[in-house]
Amino acid sequence: MIIILGVTLSATGVIWHSAAQRDKERELLFVGEQLRQAIRSYYLQTPGGVKRYPLRLEDLIKDPRFAGTIRHLRQIYIDPMAGTKEWGLIKASDGGIMGVFSQSEDRPVRLSFDHPLQRDFADKTKYREWKFVYLAGFTSDRSRPLP
Repeated sequence: MIIILGVTLSATGVIWHSAAQRDKERELLFVGEQLRQAIRSYYLQTPGGVKRYPLRLEDLIKDPRFAGTIRHLRQIYIDPMAGTKEWGLIKASDGGIMGVFSQSEDRPVRLSFDHPLQRDFADKTKYREWKFVYLAGFTSDRSRPLP
């Protein structure tokens, strides 16, 4: 009886851990897309002729380029995989932030992705390889530049 109970609890623990990991993955995908869209919004709303990426993630909460309050994002989300607000930053040539990624070294559970910007995540072995990037001048599927 004790052996059966131990095996059952062990299997339940594995299933629970897997379900929790999948929930965190879904949250990472949502949060990553929110950050990507906020970077896109910041870039596209740049005043003047030269478009710029944000220099800090905090610039997405309150855009310093405008006298009034312009928000591209309501808050800096916590990285659900690492459990901190410390995101890995992908820098553009102008020094601004064009993308983010989780700092987690954990192995992903999810193997397939529907979103066109996430399809290349399928062959990644760590969450830190899931890059949420806004590439200016490209369509949503990243395969073709805008005319």
